[in-house]
Amino acid sequence: MTGAPPARAAGPLLLGVRHHGPGSARAVRAALEACAPRVVLIEGPPEADAIVRLAAEEDMRPPVALLAHAADDPGRAGFWPLAGFSPEWAAIQWALAHEVPVRFIDLPAANSLAMSAGKAPQGPSALPEPPARPGPAAPEHQAAPGEQEGPGEQDGPGEQSGPGEQSGPGAGSAERLRVDPLSVLAEAAGYDDPERWWEDVIEHRGTGGTEAFAAVAEAMEALRAEYGHGGHEDDAVREAHMRLRLREARREFGDEVAVVCGAWHVPALGERTTVTADRKLLKGLPKVKTEISWVPWTHRRLARHSGYGAGITSPGWYDHLFHAPDRPLERWLTKVAGLLRDEDFAVSSAHVIEAVRLAETLAAMRGRPLAGLAETLDAVRAVMCEGSDVPIALVRDRLVVGDVLGEVPESAPAVPLQRDLARTQRSLRLRPEALERDLELDLRKETDAGRSRLLHRLRLLGVDWGTPAVSRGSTGTFRETWRLRWEPELSVRVAEAGVWGTTVLSAATAKAETEARSAKGLAEVTELAERCLLAGLPGALPVVMRSLADRAALDADVGHLAQALPALVRSVRYGDVRGTDTAALEEVAVGLAERILVGLPPACVGLDSDGAAEMRGHMEAVHRAIGLLSETEARPGTAGEAETGTRAGAGAETGTRAEAGTGTAGQAGAGTRAEAGTGTAGQADAGTRSGEAGEAETGTRAGTGTGAETRAEAGTAAETDAGTETGAGTDARPRTGIQAAEPPTARPGAADGLRARWAAMLRSLAGRDGTPATPGLIRGRAARLLLDDGRLAEDEAARLMGLALSPGTQPPEAASWIEGFLGGGAGGGMLLVHDERLLGLVDRWLISVPAEAFTDVLPLLRRTFSAYEAGVRRTLGELVRRGPGAGGSTGGPGTPAVPGFGPGHDPDRAAAVVPTVRLLLGLDPAPHGNDTMEAAR
Repeated sequence: MTGAPPARAAGPLLLGVRHHGPGSARAVRAALEACAPRVVLIEGPPEADAIVRLAAEEDMRPPVALLAHAADDPGRAGFWPLAGFSPEWAAIQWALAHEVPVRFIDLPAANSLAMSAGKAPQGPSALPEPPARPGPAAPEHQAAPGEQEGPGEQDGPGEQSGPGEQSGPGAGSAERLRVDPLSVLAEAAGYDDPERWWEDVIEHRGTGGTEAFAAVAEAMEALRAEYGHGGHEDDAVREAHMRLRLREARREFGDEVAVVCGAWHVPALGERTTVTADRKLLKGLPKVKTEISWVPWTHRRLARHSGYGAGITSPGWYDHLFHAPDRPLERWLTKVAGLLRDEDFAVSSAHVIEAVRLAETLAAMRGRPLAGLAETLDAVRAVMCEGSDVPIALVRDRLVVGDVLGEVPESAPAVPLQRDLARTQRSLRLRPEALERDLELDLRKETDAGRSRLLHRLRLLGVDWGTPAVSRGSTGTFRETWRLRWEPELSVRVAEAGVWGTTVLSAATAKAETEARSAKGLAEVTELAERCLLAGLPGALPVVMRSLADRAALDADVGHLAQALPALVRSVRYGDVRGTDTAALEEVAVGLAERILVGLPPACVGLDSDGAAEMRGHMEAVHRAIGLLSETEARPGTAGEAETGTRAGAGAETGTRAEAGTGTAGQAGAGTRAEAGTGTAGQADAGTRSGEAGEAETGTRAGTGTGAETRAEAGTAAETDAGTETGAGTDARPRTGIQAAEPPTARPGAADGLRARWAAMLRSLAGRDGTPATPGLIRGRAARLLLDDGRLAEDEAARLMGLALSPGTQPPEAASWIEGFLGGGAGGGMLLVHDERLLGLVDRWLISVPAEAFTDVLPLLRRTFSAYEAGVRRTLGELVRRGPGAGGSTGGPGTPAVPGFGPGHDPDRAAAVVPTVRLLLGLDPAPHGNDTMEAAR
């Protein structure tokens, strides 16, 4: 659409364009240079007249968008995106460079936003267009209240909803009238792809000028004569306003007026109507107070697959075509080669040369004036990617679409919250980017801690710039991983959040306080408390804590309490990591845990299968929470620690650490050392006690296997877990199997006592084999939790399984117990692999199940064993095939063992992997060439 200078005709210069079309942009720029109008009118909201001059600022870099929103409801908003290759942007830049006035002539956003309030998502349409077939112009976006895809996301003309679409008798006829003008024109020209036709006729042609504009206008006039408004009745209102604005400009500047609008509207602007008729159409339109500003946009949001009604398939490709000074094909394929090389693909200059030749050859064979995107991608696939579509997907994502994010100057209008967010982003060196990336944070560093607080505060405000992700490195609580991507609609979310305050901190605090007062459930408040701690909102915590205490006191449902406890315990732990005072939270957490301890056993009675599954989830969550609470409680107040394995709970388990607090007795687990606090009794691993600070170690310890220990408490009692407990010469009680809970007065932390009492409660649930009202799923899971915690001996676990799978137990109940004990993908398969006694019990029980009951238990068993990894299932199959024996014996003295499944260790097989392991650990130098396999041998 570029070529000879257009001859001036009577009347205004009407330039019908395709939104986001580089060919249209070049033609508009050439036409304006040739005609030099005194004013430029552009399709867009007139409210933008006041800020259009910001487009000339050095810091303004497209893609950008005009954002208009209702002043009292920022969520009701509309976007008018502009890319560097958009004809409207080219017209704005030309006018500002030549000091020519720029005015927007579409229906005001005050009217269009008010009209959208009671309708389906809609927007000003320039040309009817289905999702996969862009026309010469298409609608800019406006969002309706409650729209799910985000502000600015809407259906374009020809999609499922659009301007003028309403439910009722006329809805079907309007839908039938919607057409794609490009499809009609392409079909008339013998093309089956409208996009390809547009590229051949407009984008790739070097001739045109006003003749091309006139040809497009003539085609649109014929289509409108055939199809009317194309199913969008609101176009009549918009076009009436455009005509009124055009008349005003002509009265002021004469006929030296240029109009840049969607080609679909050109016939309507040239139509002879009266001022009275046009004003009648605009009379009585609803109106709302609006605010408008510039916001950054992205190429990805210009793409049609994002849901943008005026979207194009290849914004990155179009941007390249518009800005490439010469040889666009060669420059594009050079970009592709650079991208593939950055991703470690072997691509050389020779590949680029051959790809250029192939693309030009394909274009000639297909009768195209220039190689288009289809030809370039075919050439890249064949020459650079060796026929693979995997790197082609990368090229499409990074280059064809692209992740370019525009910028707007600081002088652009913005709500105070947006300005505070921008200042905070600069101070934390956290730049918004369109490309998704992972951000690792170390909360021990001040800058990273500030970034974490900012992202958590924004999430609380509904601005999801970042989402928490699973860390690939350390899982410590001092590390966080975030996945960041800035989307244009987040600007609307920031404007919406501006009602809560003028800074991110004050807005997040105010919203948290409001949510705490309006929360309906206990779990909501505990989750909010956790979010407040993560976001660093000390001002909101008093309100949240009052709400939490009130709801915790009134809620008696064990399920609700169990849902609330994990988040509350995480809050206590995170607060400790971040240096926040969480004493009040810990007090509430301990109170909730106490109530769960009392209420859980009766709550497990009389449950059906669904209720039992839900209660199992609650029980597991509470178990983890109490463990975290114990760890949090045990850290402060210690004088010294020794660690060998896991930490000690109430009643110090085998292989734990010993802690000695000032003025209290120390404690040591098997294989650890005991450290005595100042002026207190020490302890000896051999079962002796020492009357002075110090330590005695003997290397062995009595009572191996059940956490035997000797503990001396200052002037109170001494206990031996495997034997008896003696208290001050009077109290003595036996302990066997699972440790009993200490009384609350005998331990320094409430959480440790909770852990011991929780273990006792689990033991009571696991042993309820004579209470059919307690589901087997619950009893089996209780036993498994005790076994994993080291509070249940393996012999005792085998005894419980034997009771649950005895002939007197109904097969469905036995299968339910197995699912509780071995299911959930929590290592149950490995438990069977390493303890063939349990595998033998399951095997023998399964053989004994009557045929008529087998169908009932099969779904439960399939659900249990299907959660195991493939390798675990294969190993179990081999063990069952050779016949596991009690105590882990083989199938018989004369039976050859299956490789890898024999008794004991196989030294030859173990030695075979040693070189590879040493190589992976960096202990040996890397071999060269084919020496790798030799080293493995």
